[in-house]
Amino acid sequence: MVQESVSTAGRTGPADTTAGPGPAPAGRLRRVGVATPYLFLAPYALLFTTFVLAPAVYGFWVSLHDWDYLLSGKPFVGLANYQALLDSGSAVYEEFWQSMRATGTFTLASVPLLVTVPLALALLLNRSFPGRTFFRAVYFAPYVLGVAVIGVLWRFLLDPNLGAVNALLGAVGLPDSTPWTTGLPWAWISLVAVTVWWTIGFNAVIYLAGVQDIPRELYEAARIDGGGRWAEFRHITLPGLRPVLVFVVINTILASSNMFGQSLLITQGAPGNETRTAIMYIAQKGLREYNMGSAAAMSYVLTLALLLVSVITFRLFRDRDAA
Repeated sequence: MVQESVSTAGRTGPADTTAGPGPAPAGRLRRVGVATPYLFLAPYALLFTTFVLAPAVYGFWVSLHDWDYLLSGKPFVGLANYQALLDSGSAVYEEFWQSMRATGTFTLASVPLLVTVPLALALLLNRSFPGRTFFRAVYFAPYVLGVAVIGVLWRFLLDPNLGAVNALLGAVGLPDSTPWTTGLPWAWISLVAVTVWWTIGFNAVIYLAGVQDIPRELYEAARIDGGGRWAEFRHITLPGLRPVLVFVVINTILASSNMFGQSLLITQGAPGNETRTAIMYIAQKGLREYNMGSAAAMSYVLTLALLLVSVITFRLFRDRDAA
């Protein structure tokens, strides 16, 4: 009897002390469970409403007015600011669409390089070789610099008359009078090259993280089956990087379409207004000419264009997945 009581106590004692608390009442669990997701979302919702949604709504309201800071009254004009952007006889039509063409030119020239070159760099840095960590840091280092530093630095380096680039070209016997910032197509070459050099590290890091998430067993199986480097890249690396590739493409398109600092600081829109992007013209219209209504309308037209491009890109990748 004593042994049975002791053994019973030994079995029940530890179980009673280590057992967790019992299930919460259904009413309390229901109340807490419903409110918890909203409590976690509340800080983000507050920040999003304050700094994104409210300014967007206010900006659309401004675009419906003749909003001039120099005038006391700001009359409501409805869609007149948008109609002016589509009227070839208006004062803003030619300059706005010229800036949109400049934005498209830069985007078409920079996005392919900013998508493919970082991918090749990530595949190279994913291999094991001495100094790999050092080179990873070197390629990413320019990205931590601000656009003001990059712009001023390359403005002096690419100066047609006093720049170090032309001086070095002349020292090796090459033409030393290239108009890197004042002539076409050199101005575009300068802007694209500087942007690729500056931001290549960011996309390379994103690609590198995606490559490292692809199971190594797939590559080992491909080698056993006799697949070469190109077969591994085509049938394993690219499909494995599909979600990362979508992010990189969309993010790069949006970033290139919003290019502002490089053009402002390096070429200053030259020659003429050929490299003046849409963001530059919108800033000029709103902040220099004080016509915020027209500038706000331009920004929403640009936003709709970028939204359309993003949707098309998503559909292209979705169709490939379906195929």
